[in-house]
Amino acid sequence: MKEKKQMQNVSFNGVGELLAFLPENQLVVVERLRELVFECVPGIKERLSFNVPFFSKHKGICYIWPGAVSWGSKTWDGVEFGFNYGNLLVDENNYLEKGNRKQVFSKRFFTVDEINEEILQAYLFEAVENDEMMYREKRKRKKQ
Repeated sequence: MKEKKQMQNVSFNGVGELLAFLPENQLVVVERLRELVFECVPGIKERLSFNVPFFSKHKGICYIWPGAVSWGSKTWDGVEFGFNYGNLLVDENNYLEKGNRKQVFSKRFFTVDEINEEILQAYLFEAVENDEMMYREKRKRKKQ
């Protein structure tokens, strides 16, 4: 029987376990990014998916992926803050990293000082507006 390859190096029962696992340099970045999300988006829901925090209202809005939590065998330095529908955000200055992805765009932070809160707040507000718009369109289609 073939052994199933585990995609992650950890499994957490909650955000508290995740935070306790993180190295200090990633922990401070994750904590500030979480605070920013909760400050900007009242009523947002947080849940662990792939062992990292994902945030949603109607659909997924954003996530915080500390590099200490692997994907496959890969870990990295820093913390990735990503937008589930980054392709819908106006990113004229190419602040977000797109790589070869078509939908999910992100930015990696290594220290709290690198976080440009003003830019992230603007993206968060726009992402919430897009989330509301997609939700309204879906409800409208269901009624037809």
